[in-house]
Amino acid sequence: MASLPPYSDGVSLNLDELLYYQQHAVKWLPPAKSLWSQLLGQHQSRQLGRGMDFAEVRQYQPGDDIRAIDWRVTARTGKPHTKLFTEERERPVVLYLDLSASMLFGSTLTLKSVLMAHLASLISWLAVAQQDRIGAVIDTGTELIEVKPTARRRGPLTIIQKLIEVHQRQLAMPQPATAQSMAHAMHTLNRLCPKGSEIVFISDFVRFSDEHNVQLSRLKQHNRIRFVHVSDPLETGQTHFRGVEQVSNHKQTQWLDFSSRKTRTEIENAFQHKLQGLQNMALKLGISYSALTSSQQLLKQISG
Repeated sequence: MASLPPYSDGVSLNLDELLYYQQHAVKWLPPAKSLWSQLLGQHQSRQLGRGMDFAEVRQYQPGDDIRAIDWRVTARTGKPHTKLFTEERERPVVLYLDLSASMLFGSTLTLKSVLMAHLASLISWLAVAQQDRIGAVIDTGTELIEVKPTARRRGPLTIIQKLIEVHQRQLAMPQPATAQSMAHAMHTLNRLCPKGSEIVFISDFVRFSDEHNVQLSRLKQHNRIRFVHVSDPLETGQTHFRGVEQVSNHKQTQWLDFSSRKTRTEIENAFQHKLQGLQNMALKLGISYSALTSSQQLLKQISG
C-alpha cells in the first residue's frame, strides 16, 4: 500500500501539507533537474535555467555567431543578417486549478483534487524561487476565483490559502448536477494573463471538449501552455473491488458489476478514448502534456 503524503489525510487540505513543498522546490532549480522534463518522463533537461528571448535582427558584423544568422532576412535583402537575443525575462506563471465535482474523487490514496493542490503548491514555490510571478484561476464548476500574478511569498501563500478555503467548501456542499464549461475559465485566463505567460492546466479534463480548441489556440498565440492530466485508477477500470455498485453522473444512474471483466474493460476503453482525443489535441496545438495518478504521492511520481 502506498503511504499518504506528509501531513495529509488524502481528503481535506491543510496549510502544513502544502507548505511542505516549499522545501522541495529547490530540487528543481537550475542546474538541477527540470520539473517538466521529469513529468514528461525524461531524466535530464537540455534546457536548464532561463533561456534566451529573441530581441531583433541586424546586419551581420564580424565576430557574430554564424549559428544565429537569419537566413530568411539574408535571402530577402541579399546581405547577411543575424538574430540578437536577450536573457529571458520574468515569465508570469498562471495555474488553472480544477476544483469541480469530478476532481473531488479518489478510490485509493488521495482525492484527485488533493494531488492537484500538491502540484500547484510545488509549482508556485518553484516559480517565485525563479523570481517569476505566480497567479491562478480556481474553477469550481460554478464560479471562478482569480488570484492575480504576484511575486515573492505572497503569491504561493495566497494560492494555498484560497485552495484550502475553496476545497473545504466544495467538500461540505452538495455538488450541482451541471457545471459550467471550461470556456468561461479560458476567457478569464485570456484576460488575466500578461502576454508571454506560462499557463499550466491541472485538471482531469472531464469538462473539456473540442469546442474549447478555439480559445486554447488564442491563448497559445502569446503564451506557453502545459496540460497536467490528473486521473484515478478506477477511471481506467483498475480496482480490487469485485462487487456491484450504483453510480451516477447526476444525469443518469446505473448499476456497475465490477466483478465483470467486460465492465472493467468498457470503463477503460471509454477513458482511453477521451484520453486519446485530449492528447491528439495537445499535440496538434503544440501543448506540453503530462499525467499524474492519485494513487501515488506526487514526489514519488516526479523523482527519477
